[in-house]
Amino acid sequence: MKTAMLTVLLLAVGLATASAQDKPKARAARTYPPQMLGCREQVYKTVGETQLKLYIFSPTAPKNAPAIVFFFGGGWKNGTPQQFETQCRHLAERGMIAITADYRVESRHGVKPTQCVADARSALRWVRGHADQLGVDPKRIAAGGGSAGGHLAACTAFITEFDEPAEDQTVSAAPNALVLFNPALVLAPMEGFDAAGFGTRVPEERMGTKPEKISPAHHITRNGPPTVIFHGRADTTVPYASAEAFTARMKSLDNRCDLHGYEGQPHGFFNGDDFKPKTLAAADHFLVSLGWLPARRQIP
Repeated sequence: MKTAMLTVLLLAVGLATASAQDKPKARAARTYPPQMLGCREQVYKTVGETQLKLYIFSPTAPKNAPAIVFFFGGGWKNGTPQQFETQCRHLAERGMIAITADYRVESRHGVKPTQCVADARSALRWVRGHADQLGVDPKRIAAGGGSAGGHLAACTAFITEFDEPAEDQTVSAAPNALVLFNPALVLAPMEGFDAAGFGTRVPEERMGTKPEKISPAHHITRNGPPTVIFHGRADTTVPYASAEAFTARMKSLDNRCDLHGYEGQPHGFFNGDDFKPKTLAAADHFLVSLGWLPARRQIP
């Protein structure tokens, strides 16, 4: 255990140094449409005149590599795929196909979260359906995201109701692992968490369906994907208690769910210069534990 924690701490230090050196570029990066050097753009879905793209960061000569698809946060209203550029660059350097996905949002496309979920499922299905082309192992595809994007990632694992009917349903849209940052996981009351306070935030009119139908915690099944969650204990937008309730439900069904709580940290803390390297180091460690990434060499 001490050795594993030392590895994580060493990785965090290295990432913090890289983050500090890259602050101006990282802060300038939050644009839409996204502008990211060194990635490949791929349209995965077309809705009317809207082309939705994946921004793909690949290791050198990928072959049967694990992959991860990130979904940005923004309350299903706005946001940019560039939110996860740092994570993608790091994981591509570690040997993964790392992808940050665009999806429709209310401010740009006038959609409800149900359509955001449909897009997220389409993105995972496209990646798995094109695994050979991408150099991806179709049995090692993770979904990740923050806040509303974390909600979408979790929905790809457990909610099938909002899939696009014209897509090839024989290709699974379910991820093999989840990497979630302050995700919205409980959108209706459930045992272990009173979501009554969410009533004005996630009403049926806003969500496009009854909240429980789009609440990942209400649809957890056995054999769910191994999951890691990073959540601020002082989060008032998505209460930490909701992550605890989701984790308890996952474990009650014998699913792996690792919850990392950060004292005094608010919603979106993982975007900050201090906690981005720390949470990324822990996410890296989680992927190592799955056998998806090689263990990092320890510094003597």
